[in-house]
Amino acid sequence: MRIRIGKKEEDAREKMVKVWVLRGVNKGILTTKYPKTAPTYAEIPDKSLPPNPTPSTNWLDGEKICPTGAIVAEKEKTNAGNVDLGKCIYCAKCEQAGFNFRSSQGSTKTNLSIDASAALQARFSARQRTADGEFLKNFENKWKAFAKSFHILLIDVGSCNACNLEVLNLSNPYYDLQRLGIFFTNSPKHADALVVVGALNKAMVEVLKRTYEMIPNPKLVISVGACPISGGVFQTTESFASPVGEAIPVDVEVPGCPPSPIQILQGLLVAMGKLKLHDSSLDEVKTHQGFG
Repeated sequence: MRIRIGKKEEDAREKMVKVWVLRGVNKGILTTKYPKTAPTYAEIPDKSLPPNPTPSTNWLDGEKICPTGAIVAEKEKTNAGNVDLGKCIYCAKCEQAGFNFRSSQGSTKTNLSIDASAALQARFSARQRTADGEFLKNFENKWKAFAKSFHILLIDVGSCNACNLEVLNLSNPYYDLQRLGIFFTNSPKHADALVVVGALNKAMVEVLKRTYEMIPNPKLVISVGACPISGGVFQTTESFASPVGEAIPVDVEVPGCPPSPIQILQGLLVAMGKLKLHDSSLDEVKTHQGFG
């Protein structure tokens, strides 16, 4: 049966279309300017900021409070230690021990500010960081292959779906992944890189390995979120197999729980060779000349 639409309804629909078109024209292009410019505070919510020690931080208390063992205090010292962001779930419980999670435009609970760019914490994997100098040369060879286009295959090995949604958000008009030459693919045979989310479940180990083997060389693996990097909150559960890096070779890690789309985008660009991590600390990022 065909439903007839009256003249008034047709006019209302036509008017609505015109309103949306005009609104789009008036607002202009709203796609993020990252990576040409630093991310904005709106793009890096406080939940995405890493724990930042302050002068009042008690590392021993932080180590006791941390649910995933991300905070490790130096022996018998309250004012020194390390934070492994690969284990950190950004729960902010360590605020009780004096760590700061707030940006300069966020809460003023503590007296320190964190710049939005501090949340960009993509890094080479532990396997790569401990390798000899040859691995950077190998990366440069891969970067040549991925210079114009980079096809990624997303695989979930046991996630809560939070990281999946953040990765898939990159395809919406605001982030517009394609403008940077990055595309999603559903076939491992068409992929350049495997993007892994979730805590590796024992039932998924062989699936992950087979998928990795099906991707043609040269290829990369990017672990997104605390779960594939370390197991996150699932590292002590019975079904957890191991960090993804123990099952297949991981190249780049993007810490977070979940990381924001901008943080994931940074990791993809590092893997692609369009953003370079500087010096041996591998902490800061500078823009590759390809972005102008």
